[in-house]
Amino acid sequence: MNDDLTEMDRLGESCEPSRSRRSGGRQARVAMRAAPLADDVKPVRAGMPGGQYKPLSEVAVQQIHAAALDALEQIGLSQAPPSGVKLLTDAGAIQGDDGRIRFPRALVEDMLTIAARNITLHARDPKHDLHLTGSNVHYGTAGAAVHIVDPVTLDYRESTAQDLYDAARLVDNLDNIHFYQRTMVCRDVVDNKEMDLNTLYGCLSGTTKHVGTSFSDPSHVADCFEMLHMVAGGEAEWRDRPFVSNSNCFVVPPMKFAEESCITMEDCIRRGMPMLLLSAGQAGATAPAPIALTIVQAVAECLAGVVYVNAIRPGAPAIFGTWPFVSDLRTGAMSGGSAEQALLTAGCAQMHRFYDLPGGAASGISDSKLPDMQAGWEQGITNALAGLAGLNMCYEAVGMHASLLGFCLESLVLGDDLLGQTMRLVRGIDVTPDTTSLDAMKEVCLGGPGHYLGSDQTLKLMQTEYIYPKSANRMSPKEWNEAGKPLLLDTAIARKNAILAKAGCRVDPEIDAAVRARFNIYFK
Repeated sequence: MNDDLTEMDRLGESCEPSRSRRSGGRQARVAMRAAPLADDVKPVRAGMPGGQYKPLSEVAVQQIHAAALDALEQIGLSQAPPSGVKLLTDAGAIQGDDGRIRFPRALVEDMLTIAARNITLHARDPKHDLHLTGSNVHYGTAGAAVHIVDPVTLDYRESTAQDLYDAARLVDNLDNIHFYQRTMVCRDVVDNKEMDLNTLYGCLSGTTKHVGTSFSDPSHVADCFEMLHMVAGGEAEWRDRPFVSNSNCFVVPPMKFAEESCITMEDCIRRGMPMLLLSAGQAGATAPAPIALTIVQAVAECLAGVVYVNAIRPGAPAIFGTWPFVSDLRTGAMSGGSAEQALLTAGCAQMHRFYDLPGGAASGISDSKLPDMQAGWEQGITNALAGLAGLNMCYEAVGMHASLLGFCLESLVLGDDLLGQTMRLVRGIDVTPDTTSLDAMKEVCLGGPGHYLGSDQTLKLMQTEYIYPKSANRMSPKEWNEAGKPLLLDTAIARKNAILAKAGCRVDPEIDAAVRARFNIYFK
């Protein structure tokens, strides 16, 4: 930050009249800026309210809501497990002769009245708790990439448990990434149960922020909760502050339940774990081609999830995870970085607000294979619209390339800067009597220096009103040349390496030793 402001300091020193200079001058100001800011005065922070952008009219919102209810009544969902059939029919759903579960409108409306609202996703460190209320915005990771991207060699290789742990350690030290949901598949762990355990522990070892994970088989849940209780200090401590949520693909679009995932969901809810109800259709493939109808299907599927969750335990914490993707209709390939994806996510966020439910969706995916200009515009547009739409949980916001097939550690670091700028958009413009007062203009224009560089107001607001990138370069061409023409990627690599050199395991050493003695952990 200090390097970015040296030009302002020089101008302020050369132009500031002697009567307004302060004791200590530039050196004192630089020292003041080096001190960490309190969370409540930082220019951006987790949970700032968005909602300024609304791609759907109020009439359109009502049309989508009505169509979703019609879809649940007329089409319903198939392939519920026997336990789910009993839960849902006992609650008032109807199983037809075709085996599909249909949801009367009154049942959905009744379950919406008891669904959890204003929930908190806990973190092991309470300062990272996520308060999902209103249009509060949080950015984080997600995905199941199967490759790691090396932006220097341009190679893709299989991702490992160590990579997942390293990504968690980076997230723990990047202020604008607010939670860590598993980012990649541990391809070096062949056994699926050991993979689930290593995925969970890799996340927990790397960060004290809220963690999201998934389980590949219902039979793995018990051992994963044994690990969770060890880290938490006991089952009671876990239930008091559950710091991991389950990313659960409880549906297979279009309009089918995923049997094993539903069984996992039932078990996790009873064990006190918050649920991400994830509907991930792909427009033009497993969801309809019209953007509006894609939203209808996602909303219908997630409303079925709301009924299911509250039939298991009324008021259980769950995130309305409308998560539709876009197809490039020329090829059928997924296009997570498209403008249509940005619109889909923002429209879903608007539906979350309509139901006043905590919501999550995808933003920040890039179809580019590397952290290049294409990745920049794709991540910037989709993350900005998601935040401005007031999406509570913006998943897959950083690091994801090749339409979710590749993950890049350097892209995490660059994404921290990008999300800082995005959160500044979410914060908006503070219009108060103080920020519109003419006093500063009078002081400068009526007999003053003719600029605001050294004014008291500028110096007061330069850290609380403005956010400065840590990797991006704002040097003039002359300064850039004199500094050896540093490249953005080189800066990101250096910052990544500096963080990883200092970031250690975030689990108590005794507990870490006990976990490693009990389970086969693949990373160091």
